[in-house]
Amino acid sequence: MAAYVNRTISMMAGDGPHNVATLNNGNVRVNMTNVDSPLQIFVRAKKKINDIFVEIDDYVKDAVTFMHAVSGEPGIATAQDVTNVEGFVDKVQAIREVLKRDHMKVAFFGRTSNGKSTVINAMLHDKILPSGIGHTTNCFLQVEGSDTDEAFLRTEGSTEKQNVQSVGQLGHALCDTRLQECSLVHVYWPRELCALLRDDVVLVDSPGVDVTPNLDDWIDQYCLDADVFVLVANSESTLMLTEKNFFHKVSTKISQPNIFILNNRWDASASEPEYLDQVRTQHADRCVDFLARELRVCSAKEAEERIFFISAKEALMTRLREREKPVSSPILADGHQIRYFEFLDFERKFEECISQSAVRTKFAQHSRRGKSIAADVCAVLDHIYTNATELKAAKVEQQRVLHEQLSAIEEQLTSSTRQMKDKINRMVESVEHKVSLTLSQEIRRLSALVDEYDQPFRSDRAALDAYKRALHRHVESGLGSRLKKRLSSDIGHEMDEAQKEMAERMYSILPSGKRAAAANYIIPHQQPFEVLYRLNCDNLCADFQEDLSFRFSYGITALIQRFQGKHGARLALKNPPNYTPLPATISAAPPALATPRSAGPLSAEEWGMVSKFALGAVTSQGTMGGLLLSGLLLKTVGWRIVAVTGVLYGALYLYERLTWTGAAQERLFKRQYVAHAGKKLRLIVDLTSANCSHQVQQELSTMFARLCRLINEATTEMDDELMDVKEAIKLLEDASTSAKKLRNKASYLSHELELFDDAFLKNN
Repeated sequence: MAAYVNRTISMMAGDGPHNVATLNNGNVRVNMTNVDSPLQIFVRAKKKINDIFVEIDDYVKDAVTFMHAVSGEPGIATAQDVTNVEGFVDKVQAIREVLKRDHMKVAFFGRTSNGKSTVINAMLHDKILPSGIGHTTNCFLQVEGSDTDEAFLRTEGSTEKQNVQSVGQLGHALCDTRLQECSLVHVYWPRELCALLRDDVVLVDSPGVDVTPNLDDWIDQYCLDADVFVLVANSESTLMLTEKNFFHKVSTKISQPNIFILNNRWDASASEPEYLDQVRTQHADRCVDFLARELRVCSAKEAEERIFFISAKEALMTRLREREKPVSSPILADGHQIRYFEFLDFERKFEECISQSAVRTKFAQHSRRGKSIAADVCAVLDHIYTNATELKAAKVEQQRVLHEQLSAIEEQLTSSTRQMKDKINRMVESVEHKVSLTLSQEIRRLSALVDEYDQPFRSDRAALDAYKRALHRHVESGLGSRLKKRLSSDIGHEMDEAQKEMAERMYSILPSGKRAAAANYIIPHQQPFEVLYRLNCDNLCADFQEDLSFRFSYGITALIQRFQGKHGARLALKNPPNYTPLPATISAAPPALATPRSAGPLSAEEWGMVSKFALGAVTSQGTMGGLLLSGLLLKTVGWRIVAVTGVLYGALYLYERLTWTGAAQERLFKRQYVAHAGKKLRLIVDLTSANCSHQVQQELSTMFARLCRLINEATTEMDDELMDVKEAIKLLEDASTSAKKLRNKASYLSHELELFDDAFLKNN
């Protein structure tokens, strides 16, 4: 016995710094500390994995926010991706809720009155659950830590706090209003009063396995999440079939449950010390055989480490004494120190086992799920990062192409503008020359146009004015139609060709994507070009004054004028004319009578004197001159010749006078009109050609300006598109950067879970 005691004390002293035992004169002093308790592994693991899942929760929420931000951009994230990541938020929240409730759970089972409640009280260092004679637990009692200093209990399905002292009535088999066997009562005890509860250990007391056949219901409700099972047996007997059957059912639903067997009431062996070793060996062999061979939950060697012979009552009394609480029976049987040490050994191994088991069963699955969530979110973010990177590369290429297109359009537009301006200037000059030449030709053919006018002619003033107005319209219409016929077709063809060339040049400048939209806009108009001009003969010839008085063609004045005109022409070839205004006395004469100052056989003064003399000869005022001239002629050529000449001259005069009819007057009128209109029209040749060239210039410039405006609109759209591309590049860059950071954070979280596995799971 002494050797066993010494071995047990040495074992307790050497197995872990948290239990220190000394033996002084048969008295045992045990110093307990919880600084390095194995239960702290679970506590640290729970805190660590909770911290990791807080980060995972923030990470998933950040990922969802990011996904919503980029979901509006096509091609980055699909609606299904957003839905998938949003689903992880609820999953992480559920895991966090489970982690908050995760604790180390140990369930105590055994036959009725085997001391399950007493064992729990001894482990809690206080008499919390009812125990002792007549105190048979009738329902499940779950003892767990409370964050307050208040001790209370709640029945299943109720939130009402009840006095913890009422647990004696609720869980007592002798109570009249007892609960059902499968009912659960939560007993909350302040954590600060018990190290086990402070370390998140939950202890579940149960009715005897021999009181009900509903073992399957018990297992389903209270055993599936238990980390350790403690079978409290009665060392005064042996393992019963009901106990074995219960754990056989447990092993079918839980893979390799952690089972400890406590042979309680071992203090009874003190009365028969001669059979102590034999009974102990018998009980130990049967328990090892049950765990290793029947249940196969561990090896035989491991089973030996999970079988203990204790006295829960003695352990509770010892601990109550340490806390200086009154004890009903202070007398302890011989060997109680050894049994107490073995109880301590059970607690140590139980703590190691439940901590390892709880860390593995509670957190391993959460760690795997955390890695899976991080990997799934990382895969989505990696896909988003790839999409954003590819889209960014495409947008950068699009930006480069737009820059090149804008530069090319600017260069081509500058070159085309210079060429088109040169072409417009050349065409304007060509049109001006062509209009001037054509109009001059038509003016020379004006007499034919006037001759075509065949309206009745009368010399009275009213009829003559109406005739002139009609002739104005005829000349304007005829001359205009001839000019239109000769000019509009050629100039219109040139205009169409020029506009077509402009359109094609501008069409080629536009980028291919803009050509289809501009095709209907930049083609030249389909209406034929017409040269617009107005001769306006009414105003142009408004100062025309006809002279329809009869003049003999071979009168002295006419002959002198003809003769003077011939000499004037010859003199004009020799000397440039220098016209001077006519005297007021002859200002009404036709323009042809203007006298040039020239040198020749007769001076200008001499011709003037001759003219005056001739005129005087044929007027009443010049009778004396005529007589002198007649006398001179008679004396020179003879009277016969003069008489014959006079007769012929008079016959000619009479003929012209008789033929001076309305038709002759019309011919004279038309000759005078042609001379006057031709002179006036020649004055507007330059103006008309300039107007026509200006029309052509205006038409081409307008067309070119419209085409340039179209190019400007296209470049404006391209500038806007370029701005959109730049903004898209920035958004994609931000998206790729954020996706990369979140993806890297997923790797960081996975690494944190790997470190958690290395620290808490792989060594267990």
